[in-house]
Amino acid sequence: MRRKIVMGNWKMNSNSESAEALLKGLAEQWTGVHQAEVAVCPPYPYIALAKSVLENTNIGVGAQDVSQHEAGAYTGEIAADMLADIGCQYVLVGHSERRDYHKESSELVAKKFAAVSAKGMIPVLCVGETLEEREAGKTFDVIGSQLMKVVDHCGLAGVAKGMIAYEPVWAIGTGKTATPEMAQDVHSYIREVMGPEGDQIRIMYGGSVKPESAEGLFSQKDIDGALVGGASLSVEDFVAICRAAE
Repeated sequence: MRRKIVMGNWKMNSNSESAEALLKGLAEQWTGVHQAEVAVCPPYPYIALAKSVLENTNIGVGAQDVSQHEAGAYTGEIAADMLADIGCQYVLVGHSERRDYHKESSELVAKKFAAVSAKGMIPVLCVGETLEEREAGKTFDVIGSQLMKVVDHCGLAGVAKGMIAYEPVWAIGTGKTATPEMAQDVHSYIREVMGPEGDQIRIMYGGSVKPESAEGLFSQKDIDGALVGGASLSVEDFVAICRAAE
């Protein structure tokens, strides 16, 4: 059975004071042994703080992005080896905001996925369609293309070592969310694309997940958790979503 996972993506939010308060709140609220796996992905400057505050908890720590390069004259870039060195367990690659604002191609995302995996961390591949693509009936085509670029680069078994997050672009930060049935359809399709590895890989849903929508999403057989954005900045909301995954 696939273990549920809830991962918080803080995006470009918090300062040292609010980050520490949020981390301490999570450490106090999420104690003991749980069925669900939980992790947070703070901005780069607060990863070390997260590792320190969460050291004696079962909450993991990840990063929001990574460079495809190993080292060298790449000003402003962060290598996978650096993230592994400070204790990151997960790294997001291909988030829709990176694809949109930074024009990251699926080929580049595939290289980032491989870089993370090579350093022993778990890459989380984000895939998803825009509203225009959904309304044109291209959801499966878009997601299949995004996924297959990584499969072509890393192989099915290589992709299965990571995780996938389906994030409909039209539902991110908009307050809109796919119905559980809509999300389930896409998650089921992703498993089909993954072929023999489809049953083992964990697939999260990420699109304005809130405490009130979490239970319905998690009840779907192919939804293995959530990549949470805005709600991960609230201890109360994030913990409520984590509890819904139990």
